[in-house]
Parts: sequence; C-alpha cells; structure tokens
Amino acid sequence: MNQTVHFVGVFGSGMSAIAQYLAGTGVAVTGSDRLLDSPDTAKVKEALLACGGAVYPQDGSGVTVDTGKLCVSTAIEETNPDIAAARALGIPVLHRSDLLASIVKEKKSIAVAGTSGKSTVTAMIFELLTACGMSPSLISGAALRSLERRGLFGNAYCGSSDLLVVEADESDGTLVKYEPYAGVVLNLSKDHKPEDEVLEMFRRLIAQSTWSAVNADDPKLSGLTGAATSFGFCDSAAFKGAVTGTTPLSTTVAIVRTGAAMTLPLPGAHNASNLLAALCVCKHLGCGDRHLSEAVANYMGVDRRFAVTRTNKGVAVIDDFAHNPEKLRAAVSAAKQLAGRIVAVYQPHGFGPTRFLKNEYAAAFKDVLKPADTLCLLPIYYAGGTAVKDIESKDIIELMGGVPFKAVAVNNRDDAVNIIKESTHPGGAVLLMGARDPSLSGFARRIVDVLGGVKD
Repeated sequence: MNQTVHFVGVFGSGMSAIAQYLAGTGVAVTGSDRLLDSPDTAKVKEALLACGGAVYPQDGSGVTVDTGKLCVSTAIEETNPDIAAARALGIPVLHRSDLLASIVKEKKSIAVAGTSGKSTVTAMIFELLTACGMSPSLISGAALRSLERRGLFGNAYCGSSDLLVVEADESDGTLVKYEPYAGVVLNLSKDHKPEDEVLEMFRRLIAQSTWSAVNADDPKLSGLTGAATSFGFCDSAAFKGAVTGTTPLSTTVAIVRTGAAMTLPLPGAHNASNLLAALCVCKHLGCGDRHLSEAVANYMGVDRRFAVTRTNKGVAVIDDFAHNPEKLRAAVSAAKQLAGRIVAVYQPHGFGPTRFLKNEYAAAFKDVLKPADTLCLLPIYYAGGTAVKDIESKDIIELMGGVPFKAVAVNNRDDAVNIIKESTHPGGAVLLMGARDPSLSGFARRIVDVLGGVKD
C-alpha cells in the first residue's frame, strides 16, 4: 500500500489508530475531522502530525489528485464533503473495516472480540507479548498508558515482528471480514445489536481464525462450537484460572495448570476475566510464567478504563469508558469495592443506542446502586449526522420507577457539578461513565478540581 490514504473523521479512536499504524509502516496518510480545532482532540492531532500525517478541515480540501484511497467509518454519511470530492476525482472509497481486514490478513494477527473488555484485553495481550520480547504491533480503540509514557498517543504501535493485536468491533457488524491467526471471544450482552446477530458474527470469526479461544464462563457463548480452546474460572474451561486474592485496587489470578499467580493492578471480576483471556492467548504463543507475572504486575492500563484519581477532599474520582448495561454494572461493582457511597454520573451516547438499551440501562442501575448512592444522567451525547431525537436521559429515570437512591437527569454539566458537590463525602467516590465524547476526560479533570484537586 504505497498510495496516500485519507481518513474521514481521523480523530476517531479506531480511525486514528489505523492511520498511525500505516504511517509507521511508511504509508502516507492524511485526514480530516469536524473537531479539527477542538482542545479535546489536540493530543490525537499532535500524534498524527508527529508521525508525518497531515490534517484538514472536513470540507473536501484534503482530498486531492494525490489521494489514492479514502477511508470512512460507518459514522460518516454519504453527504460528507470529503466523499463528494473523492467521487468527483474517481478516488476509491473504502470502509475502515475493509482496510483493517487487509492489514489483519497480512500479519499474524490476534483479533479480540466481545461486547465488553475488548480494549483492555487488547492492551493486556500487547503489553504481555512486549514484555516477553515478541515485539508485537497494535491497532486499538483506546490509548495505552505504557505507550503514552513513551511519547506516543497510545492506540497504535508498529513492532518488529509479524504479530499484530487488534480489536474486532461488532458494533457495525464488520468483524466478520477479519481472517486472523487468533480469534478471541470475551463475552456477549446486549449492546449495539441484538444478541443473536452478534453471536453469529462471533461464530464467523471463529470459523475464519486459525486458532481461537472462547470464554467458558459466559452461558450466552455456550452455543459457539469449533474454538480451539476455552478459558474461564468454571470447571469446563480448558485454560482454567482461579481468583486467589482481591483488594479495592487489584485482583490476583492463578493459572490452575501451572499454579502461577498473577496480580493485576485493577479491581473487579470483569478484569479477572479479561486477564485470564490475555493469559490464555499469551501462553499459547509461548510466553513463560515468570515474564507474564512481572508484566501483569506492571500493567499500566488504558485511558478511561477505571482511571482513579484521589482528591484532597477525600473523594476518589473514577473515569471509565462504560457505556452498555453490563459495563455499567461492572464499573459500579468495582467502584463499590473502593468506596461505600458513590455518585454515578453517566452520559448516554447516541439517540439510537439509548433507545435500544433504555430498559436495560434502567434495570442495571436499579440492580447495582444502593440507597446511599446518587445517579446523575447527563444529556445524551450527539456526535452529529442524522438522528431521531425522540428520547432523553430523563426517560431512563422514569423507567426505573421508585428507587431507594437519588436519581436525576440534569440539563448540563454545571448542574451535574452542583449535585456532585452536594452528594460527595470523604471516603466516597464519583464514577464518571460514558463513551465516544472526547471531552469526558476534561470533565473528569474538572470534577477533580471541584473536589480540591489531586491529593497532595
């Protein structure tokens, strides 16, 4: 691939990762984004410029006779000016998934699928393989702190081996295009699409993988056959683990086969499962227990995946990417290990997804929040494009009916900050959850400042 590739919506997490990876392999990349001058996207803009890319307004000006291919995601509509410019010049327009599928096929790729935990397990596999001297490449939907510390944006890397770790996203149905060396299926819950449709995608991924591993603990995956192995904490798992210790900020998992214990600096049953999935893959690829144990202990995590900041007012602020019902349950449950009383602040993303999941949202919050807790729903995040705006956050509150905890839908973030001030106490926590919106990290920092700043 030696032609210039232009990415429409290049600041998106998946798009920017592919662009950086290609730039690292010597491909010329350009891109455009509607948030070109937003302070919330400044870091990714700097990263693209640093790797030799060029960025433009989303007005068609970045598409020229030198553009070889135009890459779009499902979120980009046909009326976009860049697409119009490409059509006028006869430049091929291809979907992000087709570009990623071609990259996956060229490498010895590990594709991580599932409705929850993909970014975390992708990061874990990458870091563990790196620690074992295997020099993998990475295309991820989230920034790894270990790569950020090396001066990179963090969601892409070009290693020296033929190994490549990628996320296989089911949200737009495109994961069926991938033919990886290893396919990993983590779990199944209602998210972007009906569960039966997603299960069929997982079945296709397994069939198209040379080797595959499936979570034996998830009963919704029990119908998947043909996988090379399974991982889990149940007796039926071929690669079996055991949780041997927990603290508010860590989980220890032992590999039953070897007895090796690994302590991960992240809490929660969901992260124990994530770790076991990563260990299953890495052991298959030949990693030794000693190197794995050291790498797990030093795992730095991923941006906005249970990122904890202690404040001077004695309140922990947790920034998390949770955005489907199961992820919300997992994040709240993990926060409960850290603090007895929490203020859960959630920003639903997209009117369509919120409409699709409203009943499950209501049920999840009712299940995990306790009388001392507070739930604050922000307005639904609108990323642009055509959308039927016939649902609001307050509809989720109404669906919950009478609940023993305080539950409100606010009109703006200023109102949310006021609720946080009123509802937090020393020893408690604020859990900010939501996806897609690049300004959420900035809002988390604002909450920290309101609560006295980072603990001295």
